[in-house]
Amino acid sequence: MASERITLTIPGPDGDREVGLSSPNRVLWPELGITKHELAEYMLAVAEPFIAANGDRPVSLERFPEGVGGERFYSKNPPKGAPGFVEAQTVTYNSGRRHPQLILTEIATAVWAVQMNTIVFHPWASLTANVDNPVELRIDLDPQPGTDFADAAAVAPALREVLAEAGLTAFLKTSGNRGIHVFCPIEPTHEFLDVRHAVIAAGRELERRLPDKVTMNWWKEERGERIFIDFNQANRDRTMAGAYSPRALPGATVSTPLEWEELADADPAAFTIRTVPQRLADTGDPWSDLLAKPGRIDTLLEWWQRDLDAGLGELPFPPDFPKMPGEPPRVQPSRKNAENWD
Repeated sequence: MASERITLTIPGPDGDREVGLSSPNRVLWPELGITKHELAEYMLAVAEPFIAANGDRPVSLERFPEGVGGERFYSKNPPKGAPGFVEAQTVTYNSGRRHPQLILTEIATAVWAVQMNTIVFHPWASLTANVDNPVELRIDLDPQPGTDFADAAAVAPALREVLAEAGLTAFLKTSGNRGIHVFCPIEPTHEFLDVRHAVIAAGRELERRLPDKVTMNWWKEERGERIFIDFNQANRDRTMAGAYSPRALPGATVSTPLEWEELADADPAAFTIRTVPQRLADTGDPWSDLLAKPGRIDTLLEWWQRDLDAGLGELPFPPDFPKMPGEPPRVQPSRKNAENWD
C-alpha cells in the first residue's frame, strides 16, 4: 500500500513551488499531537520573519525521523535528489575542510526540510556574501543547574547595558528552552575568532559586574548556580536555534524574538508552534529591523586587548577544534597535573 502523501503549493520569489509531504499525519510531538503537516503549516505561517532571520546564510538541519524523543542527526549539505530551488554555499569548517552547506532562500526550502524530518534550524551568523565574517554578535545566556529562565532574564538587561557601552544595539529571543539569546547586528569586518574574542570581552565585563550571577568558566565544575556565558557559541560552525525555529521539546516551543519590555514577564513555554503565528499577527516581529543599523566590535576588541594586557588570556575551545594559539590546556581543573600545567 502506497504511503499517504500530499502536495503543498507554496508561493515564492520565482513563482509557486510544489512541495510534496509524505506521511503528513505522522505525529512529531506526541504530548500535543502535532503532526508533520501542522509543522509545515507553521513554517508557512511564519515565512516572512523566519526567512528574514535565517535566510541567505548557511544553515544546519536537525532532523528527527521518529519525531521528538527519537534519534536525531544533523545534515548540512543538500542530499542527492533535492529540488532545484534548494541552494547551497561552499563554506570552510574549523578543520580547514570545505563543503557546500544548505542555504534558505525561500520558505519552500524550509518546508522541503520539514519533509526531510527537520524540526530545528541552525543558521550561521554570517551571510552568503561573506560567510567568513559574521553579521551578528551572538551571546548565549545558558542557565546552569539551580538556575532557570528567570535568572537569565534578570541578567540580560545588564548585558544590554554592557553592549550599549560598547556601541552595540542588543536584540533578544528565547532559546525555546530555559536560556536567552542576545544578538547584536555588526558590520562584517571581522572573522569568527575576532567576534568570539568580542563576546568574551563582553562576558568578562558582565561577570565583573555580576560575579554572583554570571560565570565565564568553561568547566562545569566551576560554574556553580550562575548563568554561563557560552562564548564558544560564537565560533565558526557553532550555531543556535534560529529565530522562529521550533525546538524538539515536549511543549513544541519556539525560539521567539521579544521586545525588551516583555522580558520580565515572559514565559518561554508560552511561545509554541500553535501560539507564535497569532502573536506575530497581533504584535508583529520584534526583529523586523535587526540588521538595519549594524554596529562595530572595535570597542569590545579594545576591551579584549585590555584584559590580555592585564593577564587574562585565551579561553578553552571545544574539543573538536584544533589547538589554538594561547589556549590553556583542555583538561578539567580537578584533573590537572600540576607538573604539566602552565
